[in-house]
Amino acid sequence: MQRQEYNRQKVIEYANKWAYDRNPKYYNFDQIGGDCTNFVSQCIYAGSGVMNYEKTYGWYYNSSNDKSPSWTGVQFLYNFLINNKGIGPIGEISDKVQIGDVVQLSFDGIQFTHSLVIVRIDKDKIFTSSHSFDSYGRDIDSYTYQKRRFIHIKGVMK
Repeated sequence: MQRQEYNRQKVIEYANKWAYDRNPKYYNFDQIGGDCTNFVSQCIYAGSGVMNYEKTYGWYYNSSNDKSPSWTGVQFLYNFLINNKGIGPIGEISDKVQIGDVVQLSFDGIQFTHSLVIVRIDKDKIFTSSHSFDSYGRDIDSYTYQKRRFIHIKGVMK
């Protein structure tokens, strides 16, 4: 395996195209828990170009019934990105973020329940894109949340 660059421009292009729509290649989870992490995973995949098909701890999507928990679950995506030692994107907790990185919000201060992708940074302002609360270029500070965590994508193992 070799670490390669994460294509942040492809993440932005994907988020821009699908922020207010749904890619028919993927199931829309809006009615069964929300589509935010599914959308963020799609964006990450656009920038990484590879999935990790390890059954227990992987990150992949074949269909709505054949996907990893990390593809659609907020905490599972966090666990995958932070702990991944195999193929796929590799992340770390960091306050130094770039476009294409991930933000997760906790509205109650206990559990993180919303995933977003960073699409623009302007000085100290961070702008995101997400599903469930469909948006593109939304200021992260326009959300009412108790906690936030940033996941910086360091690269992609292929």
